Amino acid sequence: MVEEARLEETEGGLAPATEGWFVVNVRDGRWMTNDVLGDAFVVEGDNVPFQVGYTIAILQPGQAGGRYHHESDQEDFLVLAGECLLLIEEEERPLKAWDFVHCPPGTDHSFVGAGAGPCVIFMTGTRGENKEIVYPRSELAIRHGAGVDRTTSSPAEAYAPFPKWKDGRPQSWDGLPWG
Repeated sequence: MVEEARLEETEGGLAPATEGWFVVNVRDGRWMTNDVLGDAFVVEGDNVPFQVGYTIAILQPGQAGGRYHHESDQEDFLVLAGECLLLIEEEERPLKAWDFVHCPPGTDHSFVGAGAGPCVIFMTGTRGENKEIVYPRSELAIRHGAGVDRTTSSPAEAYAPFPKWKDGRPQSWDGLPWG
């Protein structure tokens, strides 16, 4: 029998502290915030290992939540609300609610908030032991604030110009599907 995980309150909300099954409402779960990169509800292994990572990202218009990159693991994305611009394999694709994006390993991609309000994206990806990530230099991504000046495989280097993520809920729930 699988035991229920113990959830602990953090500065950002409830997070699993032990292995096991659990239920948490997204509004009550652990959120992280960054003035430049957006807000994110992240469910994956700080204290508890996950085979699959899950994030719900909130991007305001013009916000690039992540650097243009590709991984050795599969990733998938579902726009839940709002609009964004998908940068993928040196192309731009406008996305709206209920658009689904599949990225096999090695697919360069990033998202930039668009439209008049927040964009909410459900993100998921496998978490292999030997995960590799590359942030290639891309003029397209740089034009949209999602690029790096030089190709790197170091997340610390790719995100060095930005403030660190901190635990905390979004400043406002207005305009969000659960607001």
